[in-house]
Amino acid sequence: MLAHRLALATAAATVVLIVFGGLVTNTGAALAVPDWPSTFGHNMFLFPWSGMVGGIFYEHSHRLLGAFVGLLTVALAAALWRQGGRLRVLGIAAVAAVVAQGIIGGLRVILTADALAMIHGPFAQAFFALIASIAHVTSPAVQRPSTGADRSLRWLAVVAGAALYAQIILGALLTHAGWLWLHLVGAVAVFGVVPIVTARARRGAGAFGARLARLVLVVLLVQLALGIGAVLV
Repeated sequence: MLAHRLALATAAATVVLIVFGGLVTNTGAALAVPDWPSTFGHNMFLFPWSGMVGGIFYEHSHRLLGAFVGLLTVALAAALWRQGGRLRVLGIAAVAAVVAQGIIGGLRVILTADALAMIHGPFAQAFFALIASIAHVTSPAVQRPSTGADRSLRWLAVVAGAALYAQIILGALLTHAGWLWLHLVGAVAVFGVVPIVTARARRGAGAFGARLARLVLVVLLVQLALGIGAVLV
């Protein structure tokens, strides 16, 4: 299915974009390019490769990747529109989100406001979650819960998702405001609720849900190792 494949491609490109966003922040390259939407007065897409050195490489690459994700999102929305039904709403929401994210990122450059940076980072994760959800609901392997037990699992998953997103916001506050203690409290909450959800999913969400649950656990453990490493370093 075209929409599913486009959703997977958009999600993969978004992961790369988020990684480059992290590199922009952690290498101090956030304002290496002082203008937007142009790049040192050039059309963003015509800026010479020879000028992409140091922090400019990270910042400008982040912009180009953002434009690529935007194009993929528009293509995804068009595919969802052709399918019709409620999927059209998801496509429109994805386009609105990627446009808003681009504007927030641009205003961050123009206004040099740290508050916008703290919005830009977490909003990227929300956009990725939206695209991942679209990939899920357009997958042939998706399984819709129907029993009461499954509905309770769904609510637990919503709580876990909320805890994870709150932790992402606290991570932005850690990066830009140094709130380490609050981020550690959030980590405790996440490690309290997510394993419960994955355990329930392995028992009652079918083979597809069980595979996703195992993947979530692996990613959670990797994130724990990265967090400990970041604190120690």
